[in-house]
Amino acid sequence: MNIAIVGTGYVGLVSGACFAEMGIDVTCVDIDSRKIESLINGEIPIYEPGLDALVKRNVEAGRLHFTTDLTSCLDNVEVVFSAVGTPPDEDGSADLSYVLEVARTFGRNINKYTILVTKSTVPVGTAKKVKAAIQEELDKRGEKIDFEVASNPEFLKEGAAIKDFMSPDRVVVGIESERAKKVMTKLYRPFLTNNFRVYFMDIPSAEMTKYAANAMLATRISFMNDIANLCDLVGANVDHVRKGIGTDIRIGSKFLYSGCGYGGSCFPKDVKALAHTGREYGYEMGVIEAVEAVNERQKSIVFTKLQQLLGDLNGKTIALWGLAFKPETDDMREAPALVIIKKLIEAGAKVKVYDPVAMTECHRRIGDVVTYSKDMYDALVDADALALITEWKVFRMPSWDVMRRLMKQHVIVDGRNIYDREEVSAENFAYTAIGK
Repeated sequence: MNIAIVGTGYVGLVSGACFAEMGIDVTCVDIDSRKIESLINGEIPIYEPGLDALVKRNVEAGRLHFTTDLTSCLDNVEVVFSAVGTPPDEDGSADLSYVLEVARTFGRNINKYTILVTKSTVPVGTAKKVKAAIQEELDKRGEKIDFEVASNPEFLKEGAAIKDFMSPDRVVVGIESERAKKVMTKLYRPFLTNNFRVYFMDIPSAEMTKYAANAMLATRISFMNDIANLCDLVGANVDHVRKGIGTDIRIGSKFLYSGCGYGGSCFPKDVKALAHTGREYGYEMGVIEAVEAVNERQKSIVFTKLQQLLGDLNGKTIALWGLAFKPETDDMREAPALVIIKKLIEAGAKVKVYDPVAMTECHRRIGDVVTYSKDMYDALVDADALALITEWKVFRMPSWDVMRRLMKQHVIVDGRNIYDREEVSAENFAYTAIGK
């Protein structure tokens, strides 16, 4: 089976490599010629555990190809996946210009029945626009060629994307015909031979499922952050509360961890887009609007706690452990670290940072306004406080003796609640976390 995937970002590259691993012939397409050249040379533009080896293996096996020209492979593929970006506009809506350009290119160049599958996260109703754009191009050509559109949203977790793709909880596919269903079934059956967890549905429902899933997870995070902030005020411990409610089978324990806010490429963008869709249809998504507001406020909680412990931050040196929005990725899109750094710099503090993989990405984004440390302990030299921002495993069991010797003041703000208060206090550190 031959397929093409347009877009070699996080979703497109992971999807392409995983499909190729299952024996499918995959051509990944991107208009960025430098990126394509780098991929051909074995250079992976993103950090994802195991992805570099997966790409290399399938390129060498002749199953994974890279090109800048979608038209060069259209005659040979049965399915084209659109995995291009849908960045948010200023009003929170998703920018569909890249999605629709793929549709127009598809319509201008197909010569046989082909399915265009949207894998990008797009608002409900996008498939209709995609279908119309394709048909418009076919009409211009005076051609009557069968085609279909489908929706196949991704549910990959950064840091575990390959496992998620190769052994998914479920695969959601929105289709309009039995013919498309048969093609998509053939495509995904190798991944789910023992338990075929593909859920076929109408396209609007598939589009909505992606937004609803991310909004629900974001809601759980913001809910627990709200509870944690109240715990701080009333003297409760959010860890105890989390266990107390998470053991209720109606609630469950996942995504109930409080901290300094969520970030990344999905939750912030998708929550905004879902709220915007509601407004387009004259409906206020009250819960969703609150989820975003709580998260934006939460990104400042570490800065606020540093002020409470140190007072005036002007001239103080603050060490940050962690820059990426979560462990096992170098992704800093909407990362709380960016908000915290901005506020610290504005307050006159000197900021020293360390992250196992996101240092280059941080420098690309903010330049030299911070000091980049060679390791986690180097960041602590003469620091007045340490702020833990990303819960990388390497930060979980530090040497308290080394930290005491290096730091000017022994102050820790734990933005991810990974340390035990009694243990840290016994090491003579002033310690505060989120909600405990």
